[in-house]
Amino acid sequence: MEQLSEILADIHPYADAIHLREKQMTAKELYEAVNLLSRVGVPLSKIIINDRVDVAVITGVEGVQLAYHSLNASMIKANFPQLTVGCSIHSVEEGKKVQRLGADYVIYGHIFSTQSKPGLEPRGFEELKKLTGSLDIPVIAIGGIAPENTKQVINSGADGIAVMSGVLNADDPLSAIKSYQKEVKMEM
Repeated sequence: MEQLSEILADIHPYADAIHLREKQMTAKELYEAVNLLSRVGVPLSKIIINDRVDVAVITGVEGVQLAYHSLNASMIKANFPQLTVGCSIHSVEEGKKVQRLGADYVIYGHIFSTQSKPGLEPRGFEELKKLTGSLDIPVIAIGGIAPENTKQVINSGADGIAVMSGVLNADDPLSAIKSYQKEVKMEM
């Protein structure tokens, strides 16, 4: 977590959100990770915790990212209205459902082939266009997105992109995130 916190301290000014998707961490470890990020200058208002509503509330971060197995968005909104609630989805039907339940945004993917989803067919631009045309909440695209294909993703209706390996595995994460930011801003 120390190395990751150093990278995030450098790159957070160029990102709208930092999604802590550390599924193997305990609640206590996530709590400590949030505190570490805060100490190195990452604003709590940029941090989204994966699935752990308890940690999000206790630490005062911006929100939670929910999966299919998580509590639903309406439960979170009813009990913790201060949290921004995102939902990971894989279809138009799932998107419509979580929008009805009060999600503030969705993360949809994977758009391109990605090492994190080996053997699974990417969803591509046509499905992304159908989804963005069907929802009234922001759609963030994820999966195999590189600076050189960011323009296509945004032109397909995505309100933004989510990237992990393209930045964190780069030789120079700061230059990498600036490349993504430049491409997104050119299209918006």
